Amino acid sequence: MRAAGISAFGGPERLELMNVPQPLPAPGEALVKIEYAGINFIDIYMRSGHYARSHTYPTPLPMTLGMEAGGTVAAIGEGVGHLGVGERVAYCPVRGAYAEYAAVPAWRLVKVPDDVPMRSAIALMLQGLTAHYLSHSVFALGAGHTCLIHAAAGGVGQLLTQLAKLRGATVIATAGSPEKVRIATSRGADHVIAYREQDFRESVMRITGGKGVDVVYDAVGKETITRSIRCLKRRGLCVNYGGASGLVEAVSPLELAEAGSVFFTRPHLADYIATPEELNARAADLFAACRAGKLAVNIDREFPLAEVAAAHRYLEARNARGKLLLGISG
Repeated sequence: MRAAGISAFGGPERLELMNVPQPLPAPGEALVKIEYAGINFIDIYMRSGHYARSHTYPTPLPMTLGMEAGGTVAAIGEGVGHLGVGERVAYCPVRGAYAEYAAVPAWRLVKVPDDVPMRSAIALMLQGLTAHYLSHSVFALGAGHTCLIHAAAGGVGQLLTQLAKLRGATVIATAGSPEKVRIATSRGADHVIAYREQDFRESVMRITGGKGVDVVYDAVGKETITRSIRCLKRRGLCVNYGGASGLVEAVSPLELAEAGSVFFTRPHLADYIATPEELNARAADLFAACRAGKLAVNIDREFPLAEVAAAHRYLEARNARGKLLLGISG
């Protein structure tokens, strides 16, 4: 079967198309015929070697990349009783999605309702589930809370902004261009800061009357994290969940104290969908909001599998304005 992956860590030029054996589902697994695979920053971290020491997301070489996909069940392994051949499913975070078929632990597969388009279902996997656990669990937003969401025009940012508003929070967003400011505004952000033109910390303090925000959701990383911490109110929380500008290597404990005895966390999605019950509850929330018209899903671009390197370059250049997909099968 066709697949895309790497045999050595490095830049997009390391990506290659490969012919690899079609997997067989082991006990407890299902074989998925993949229609689309999602493209995410975690794929870049794996490709570049930044996750080479990760135990949560191992990166053995050579490897097929891709951590989420959607399609139909093609075969079922021993002991799987809740799925049938031909059912529409989506999943994350299981590596190997840049391929025509993937063998996936059956408990990781979410059944996709007939009235939810597959492209939208995939956008509600890694990015949607991330937005859900950030807004519902890492910091349970509610009425009276104010949050700062960086990269609000990106795939997670758009979904996180909408979920924050559904939970009653005030949203201050950052975006890097007039077009992205428009997108963040359209998703319901109460205030949008064009961070290339304004210092976002000064703007946050002005908007909040000097109090700061309850929580910062920062997926930009290296170039923003210090000021993000300084945007918090006393005992607030800074959540670093990505590194579009580079991964955060260290945060000084004293800096957290000086910023107002604030808290810092760097979570993994895997720890917030650790059981079938938690995974399916989050997915059900997202699908219900999507079907009710309360959660808009934006597909930015679809790349063919042969253009996977171009897709990575597009994402790394921070051009994404929604979900990026790889088209695997027609």
